[in-house]
Amino acid sequence: MKGKYVVSALLAAVVSLAAFAEVTSLRGAQEIGETNAVAPIKPVPKMQDKLALEFVHQPPLIPHSTEMVQINPSNNGCLQCHDVDKYRRTGAPRVSPTHYMDSNNKILSDVAPRRYFCLQCHVSQADAAPLVENTFKPAGKFGQ
Repeated sequence: MKGKYVVSALLAAVVSLAAFAEVTSLRGAQEIGETNAVAPIKPVPKMQDKLALEFVHQPPLIPHSTEMVQINPSNNGCLQCHDVDKYRRTGAPRVSPTHYMDSNNKILSDVAPRRYFCLQCHVSQADAAPLVENTFKPAGKFGQ
């Protein structure tokens, strides 16, 4: 019985020492309470020419700002211009027919739930430098 108390006391001492160990940040020498300087966000022009696609099945980039476009479970602002019954009137590109198919390729009358949140795949295009160096090259005839 005495051995259990000794082991428990030693374990408590080790745990308390570990609790007092210096906390180190993954940020390096920067103090934990400090905030990083944030790089300015590149502005997205209101309208611009479409950029070429870089690879097969690349979701097209959005040539306008999406800052004020509301997308939630009850409203998709993109569909106000791009839906099949509205794109001719607005002059916007039509939503792809694949967006009206469910996972079993059954044609639906509305955009499929898995394709409803446009900004999961489509992003606003901006003329910004790459964040990291890469050696990506467009596939075949793409990117021209």
